[in-house]
Amino acid sequence: MNQMNMHVPMNPVGANPNVGMAMSVSLVPVPSPQQMQVQQAMPQQTQQDKMDNISKVKTLMGSLRESLPMTLKSAAQILHQNYNVDSNTQKGMDNPVPRFDKNLEEFFSLCDQMELHLRTAITCIQQAQSAAHYLPLTVIPSRLDSGSSTQETTLSYPQYLNTVRLQISYAKDIHDTLVAAAQNISPAE
Repeated sequence: MNQMNMHVPMNPVGANPNVGMAMSVSLVPVPSPQQMQVQQAMPQQTQQDKMDNISKVKTLMGSLRESLPMTLKSAAQILHQNYNVDSNTQKGMDNPVPRFDKNLEEFFSLCDQMELHLRTAITCIQQAQSAAHYLPLTVIPSRLDSGSSTQETTLSYPQYLNTVRLQISYAKDIHDTLVAAAQNISPAE
């Protein structure tokens, strides 16, 4: 499905167009018209899934800015309507008042979504910091093992998975040793 189109760089102005043409041909991936249509037809949810958490918070900020004034406006209208009812002037009953509970629920929903994305972003940053601290090698995200061609400063993805499994088993062994030591220290009843 991935098509490669030939891209020929243009010669500078005044240069002979036939000189160096064969040597300057390079392969550059250019999406075909079908691929461009597929990318444009992708659903909004898929594009939102690809955004990072901070970008999601930024997009929710506009909705939050709209939701807060609507919530406050509907609360003010309800207070005004209740005042008119309490003071026996019934002219406030003719205008339909937007539902305060619906607006408030929308506002809190947006706040909860933003909180979730910010907490997830904090967790991702903490995990990245821990990974950089405890595994200072860069991981090549390819699932294929590239064999002995990897450098000393990189790990292939299968090597990374093996390292993680070893770290988990080592942590489990330490935990089991500490539990056994704690049971040996505590007095037997």
